This record gives sequence, structure tokens and C-alpha cells, in this order.
Amino acid sequence: MAPRSGAADAPTALALRVLRHGGTAADPLRPPLLIVHGLFGSARNWGSIARHLGQDRPVLVPDLRNHGESPRDPRHDYPALAADLAALIEAEGGPMDVAGHSMGGKAAMTLALTRPDLVRRLVVLDIAPVAYPRDRMAEIEAMRRVDPGQVASRVEAQAAMGLDDPATAAFLIQSLDLKGRRWRLDLDALAGNMQAIMGFPAMQGQFGGPSLFLSGEDSDYVQPEHRATIRRLFPAARFARIRGAGHWLHADRPRETEAALRAFLDAPDPA
Repeated sequence: MAPRSGAADAPTALALRVLRHGGTAADPLRPPLLIVHGLFGSARNWGSIARHLGQDRPVLVPDLRNHGESPRDPRHDYPALAADLAALIEAEGGPMDVAGHSMGGKAAMTLALTRPDLVRRLVVLDIAPVAYPRDRMAEIEAMRRVDPGQVASRVEAQAAMGLDDPATAAFLIQSLDLKGRRWRLDLDALAGNMQAIMGFPAMQGQFGGPSLFLSGEDSDYVQPEHRATIRRLFPAARFARIRGAGHWLHADRPRETEAALRAFLDAPDPA
């Protein structure tokens, strides 16, 4: 099954930088878990939850293309992101459980729909397989106002961004490498692909495996009218919300998010 994404050429998979969790105490019989971060994020955003889940299973958290320490590429759409994830899972001997947040959730859904053989269970955190009318250019322009070669501190950089929301500014500033005097993001590639990032490709087929759509109670990203589309593509989908959490539910309520992930991943396989 192939996505009808509008792209004439098949994407070239990139070798992603991966953080690994799960030492000798991890149960080798448990499927590995792949956690996929969202836009402007990195593998480091999931460090605490990944470490805890890694106590009893292998956990892999990549930096997506154009993020963190992974390669840069002009193409940044969901077929390309899914191709990167597929290559990683295949290199590890797959399949895996896959959890993705926001942009990472769309990449995980695209992977599950195009390569269901590589996905055992799917968790989609606070996103739906739909196009959103909003975009994130304001954040990109705020980061472009910062000259990494000139700022001496994160406080100075955060002030230069000029954002009204301190939480958003604090999140973005995590991608500023003061020592390397650079952003750990390819801002031009992300800006040039913003329409694709906020959209979702027209897809064929379904992913029939167990799927959990986990949302923040205070977030508006997953609406009741999205459920019909979700169930068409993911007929085994279940829905849950984390109380007191917004879009970044793993940051707002990390322990509750971890518990929801663990309960779903450890549940018996459907008969």
C-alpha cells in the first residue's frame, strides 16, 4: 500500500540519530518501542518517559530529519518521515510498537498505513490524520530573529524571539546550541514544507492493529468530528484523554502519559 501524497518520486530514507534506553534489565521478549517527537522537538524531549519505559523494554527515540542531530534534507513531508522510520525499524530487525506526538504522530500514522508489517501497536498523541488550518510560521520567524552567533545566553535568545507565550519560547530555546552557535533545526526546510507538515497525505488502506489516540484534555487538536476519519483508517482505534494536559501532554502530565502508554502497550493482544 502506498501513499498518494502528490510526490512524484519515492523518498530517500535518511539515517537518523537515535537515543537508546533499556539496559540489561529490559525484557528482550517485549517488542521495542519507537517514540517519535513532534515539530521543533528532539529525542531529548522524551528523555524521562523513555528512561522509565526503558526499564522493562528497549526504547528508541530518534531525532527526525531536519531536527536535532539528524541529517538535513530539503524534503520534509510524511512519506519521507515514514521512510526514515521504516529504514530504522528494518535495520533493528522490526517490527516495533510506535508512539508519535503531533508531527511525529502523523509520521507514525503514515508509517502504519504504508508499512503495517513494521508496526505492532500504534499510539498517536494529540493529533489526527487531517489537515490543520493553522501553521507554525510564527515560531520559525521568532527563531530567525535570534542570531546564534551573537547571543550569549538562553535568556538573551528568549528575549530576542519576542514571543508572548513563555512556555513556547522555553520549548523552542531547547533547540538552540549555544556552544555550537546554531539552531538544531533546519528552519528553511521546515518553513518550505509547512503546508505539508500541517496537512496529511491522502492514504489508501487501513492499519488494523491496536491503536490508541491519546489526547490532552485541554487541547483542541483532536475534535469529535475527526473520529470518523480516524476509524476509517484505524478501525481498531481507542480514544483516551489525559486530564489537565494540553497539546504537549508528555510535558504537562509526564507520569500520567507514561502510565497510559504502559497500560496500552502491555495489554493482551486482541483475540
